[in-house]
Amino acid sequence: MKPLFSLLLLLGGLGLFAQNTPTLSKDKAQTLKRLDELSGSYTQVAMKIWDWAELGYQEAKSSQLLQEQLRNAGFEVKAGVADMPTAFVASFGSGKPVIGILGEFDALPGVSQAAVPTRQERPEVKSGHACGHHLFGAGSAAAAVAVKEWLQKSGKSGTIRFYGTPAEEGGGGKVYMVRAGLFDDADAVIHWHPGNENSARASSSLANISAKFRFYGQASHAAMAPDRGRSALDGVEAMNHMVNLMREHVPEDARIHYVITRGGDAPNVVPAFAETYYYSRHPDAKTAQEIFDRIVKTGEGAALGTGTRMEYELINGVYNLMPNETLARIMHSNLSAVGGVIYNAEERQFAEKIFPSLNLPNVKIESAAAISPFEQVEERNSGSTDVGDISWVVPTVGLGTATWVPGTSAHSWQAVAAGGTGIGAKGMMVAAKTMALTAIDLFNAPETCIKAKAELKERTGKDFKYQCLIGTRKPPLDYRK
Repeated sequence: MKPLFSLLLLLGGLGLFAQNTPTLSKDKAQTLKRLDELSGSYTQVAMKIWDWAELGYQEAKSSQLLQEQLRNAGFEVKAGVADMPTAFVASFGSGKPVIGILGEFDALPGVSQAAVPTRQERPEVKSGHACGHHLFGAGSAAAAVAVKEWLQKSGKSGTIRFYGTPAEEGGGGKVYMVRAGLFDDADAVIHWHPGNENSARASSSLANISAKFRFYGQASHAAMAPDRGRSALDGVEAMNHMVNLMREHVPEDARIHYVITRGGDAPNVVPAFAETYYYSRHPDAKTAQEIFDRIVKTGEGAALGTGTRMEYELINGVYNLMPNETLARIMHSNLSAVGGVIYNAEERQFAEKIFPSLNLPNVKIESAAAISPFEQVEERNSGSTDVGDISWVVPTVGLGTATWVPGTSAHSWQAVAAGGTGIGAKGMMVAAKTMALTAIDLFNAPETCIKAKAELKERTGKDFKYQCLIGTRKPPLDYRK
């Protein structure tokens, strides 16, 4: 199955959603109809971005394509914001309320995969959209365009704003946009994420701090003169060992991950340079910072013990998501009205072929059509996102939709594969419809934004003042190179 699938599927197959349109107002029903009309063109946009699979801060073609769609739809576009060439803001309208919709478009390294239900890498690319950000950007753009058209027809005042946010996967693009003040006048922000179920919940996530630790030693012949060398790889391995010992002595809900990104080039050369890349996660940003500080100490100790020198570069730091129940209940209601994803025969055949590789016998393919019940804030997603920083400064709400076969894990080849098919496109349009209806509700009842802001202030505390976790550093534009 090709990622840019046939025009027949694009135009005819994407409207097969389980909807409860009789409960919707006339203007909302018209907005859903308009999104059905837009589904073909925005699916093509998504599949082009899927095909390019550009990594964080390198998404030049993907960002430009989304900018063109919005500019052609009548938005004013400002590109290269917050010192990031691929970041942009597209706006339409004027005055309050200002409703933002987020869009992402970066891929992940090392997960190349064709849009087929078996493991099959694409030889022309080494990366893939294993988190579905090609759908994220295109679906959010479709929603923004539909809301713009509704604003024009309704005569309502207000501003719809699309934020093109690069490098979510470890690059923290949104953090720099928050730091630059691009969300200061926003009244509410709406986002979504591809997934394996349909849900809109008032839930949180993990704060995350990441850094690259670089060790510098002395090269020498590993057999003839090992005593003259000082192995940078020894420094990396000593650090990693100490962090692994530390795992027993951190809070139970903490997460620490690392990869060795450079370990030397030849066994008979004592490595003069080695690098390890770390993530520190916890539900509370302060605790994540404390754990990270301890990780730094292990690096310092490893360098001392191995006779090497250590430097580290802070790559990213993001807050946990701040839930907003006021907005989440509205979004859940709209998702319930839109309904989930219903497969056609071709898509069900794809799902049945890929399903055994997921190794989850209790999950049913039919659950793609279901809407998960509303959950309170006690629930927490074990991942991290730079949306977290936005959610601490402006009321923020998000949803997930079944863009993958139920039971699929994010960051997997199965996610890349389904995201390149009609399954991904249908889930994308469920999200676009839900976001558009939610934005319309906020424009129709701007007092809801006031209530959401009051909830945010109560959750953060009256004395809270946002300070980003990355300090004054500039965006790490080369972190994927």
